[in-house]
Amino acid sequence: MEDALETFRLDERLARDSELVTRLGLCELRLQNDSRWPWLVLVPQRNDVSELFELTPLDQAMLTFETNLVANALKDVTEATKINVGALGNIVRQLHVHIIARNEGDTCWPGPIWGHGTAVPYPAEEKKSFMQKISGAL
Repeated sequence: MEDALETFRLDERLARDSELVTRLGLCELRLQNDSRWPWLVLVPQRNDVSELFELTPLDQAMLTFETNLVANALKDVTEATKINVGALGNIVRQLHVHIIARNEGDTCWPGPIWGHGTAVPYPAEEKKSFMQKISGAL
């Protein structure tokens, strides 16, 4: 039987719009390529899962642990006012969890960021530096 992590398939939109930071126990940690907000995405390395309740109880516990780990690291690195966590999946069905650092006065504060404006890709060095900071904070 093949190992689930070896056969994991990432949704093409997630692959296109984000970059791999690291692999955790359950999830790929990815940086959303939109420099308007420090925005990370956790993707459980399980195929054909679109809902939290479809994960096994152990995977649910791991996802909660990894979400808290990443949210804490993002808060430490950015010193954000608020960390938003959400799993929507209306457009990209593959289960993924957004972890976004928000600050009073950002372009959408206090409202949601979904569907506002156009993504502003990170300059290469800024993206590399941010990914290193997040990795180091984990």
